[in-house]
Amino acid sequence: MSIREKGYHRWDGRLQERRRAWRPITRLGIRLAFKRKFFKFAFSLSFLPAFVFLAGIYLSERLQDFRGFIQKDAVPIQVLPKYFLSYLTADFLLFMTVILLIFCAAGLVADDLKHNALQLYFSRPLTKWDYLLGKAAVVIFFVLLLTFVPGLLLLVFKLIFSGSFAFVVDHPGLPLAIAVYSAMAAVFFASYSLLLSSLCRNRRTASFLIFGVYVFSDMLAGILQGIFRSPYAGLVSVKSNLKIAASPLFGVKPPLEVPWACSCLILSAVVAAAVWVMNRKIRGVTVIK
Repeated sequence: MSIREKGYHRWDGRLQERRRAWRPITRLGIRLAFKRKFFKFAFSLSFLPAFVFLAGIYLSERLQDFRGFIQKDAVPIQVLPKYFLSYLTADFLLFMTVILLIFCAAGLVADDLKHNALQLYFSRPLTKWDYLLGKAAVVIFFVLLLTFVPGLLLLVFKLIFSGSFAFVVDHPGLPLAIAVYSAMAAVFFASYSLLLSSLCRNRRTASFLIFGVYVFSDMLAGILQGIFRSPYAGLVSVKSNLKIAASPLFGVKPPLEVPWACSCLILSAVVAAAVWVMNRKIRGVTVIK
């Protein structure tokens, strides 16, 4: 009986790179978000403004059906591009977006840093940008669900209730404005949450930063405006910058008398800072091949 020496055989196969290697990270992040306590309640509550604005569109088109319930001197609801801007930049909607970030984004990077999971990620055929895109796509998914999807649905119901395409003919750039603002808000909130999540190794600390920075920036802007009496003090507020940057897209005057380009620069600076910090954080990981 012959005895053979045990050894290793060389594999002559060919590795195939996956173009969308970030998708499993995104799917896992979305699935974990829905498993968190109270997330489904907060997520459902976030769509309340959409139903309120939808009711306003219906009343504007069926006002004659409610003549007996509405006072004669009541101002009719005017559905114009400003109406859609009011929904997309509503204080309650922006606040609920930040609340959702606490559930779905606070631990995206902080948990990986806490458990040293980055080495597990990069032990697979995954690049640094796949990791960043996979994490950011979780936030982008939820933000677009709150902005782009309801915004287009409100436009569609406006056409259905009016029974014609005259509104789109009169405002042909409105669908593009909704899409551009939704993309801008999604990229900003993704960068904002990932930046703060990467600065700590604890989910609770990251949650406090995501909520605290948003609220404190608005409070600080109010204090500075009261002291200096200058509209430029509003540039400190995250909420104000989003509203100012969105105004020219819908042909509306900004809420503060400041150039909208200033708000765009501030929002872009947050995105650039997030990319720089994340690049430094990931570069410090040693991958053993």
